[in-house]
Amino acid sequence: MKATRIAHLAVATADSRDLLTVLGHLGLAVTHEETVADQGVRVQMVGIGPDQLEILQPEGDGSPISRFLAERGQGLHHLAIEVDDLAAVLAHLQTQGVRLIDARARIGAGGRRIAFLHPASCGGVLVELCEREEPTSVG
Repeated sequence: MKATRIAHLAVATADSRDLLTVLGHLGLAVTHEETVADQGVRVQMVGIGPDQLEILQPEGDGSPISRFLAERGQGLHHLAIEVDDLAAVLAHLQTQGVRLIDARARIGAGGRRIAFLHPASCGGVLVELCEREEPTSVG
């Protein structure tokens, strides 16, 4: 049960076009795009060598990303860390008193099992934990 790498850095923006234009000038392009309907967010992944930048754009006014933008503005949204056993890591963190947003895994972009840690336990930073494998159900 351990962290294995930084999975991605995520930025929130009201409109991704300007950022994607600049990234295009740097030779970068969207490698994956999808809408996560239950979160009301459009996700665009940009590969930078072996690393990933996740661009989050709200699909409606009531989504968590639209609320984030209204409260904090555009910019860094979260840090995603890949772990080898998400359920075990969540159980361990809970015993250590870490405040969890998700006590159980849920399915995020790309079909990954994910869970978020509360910024209050992480020095003000929203942290996403995710597993590399892409199972078909939450558990």
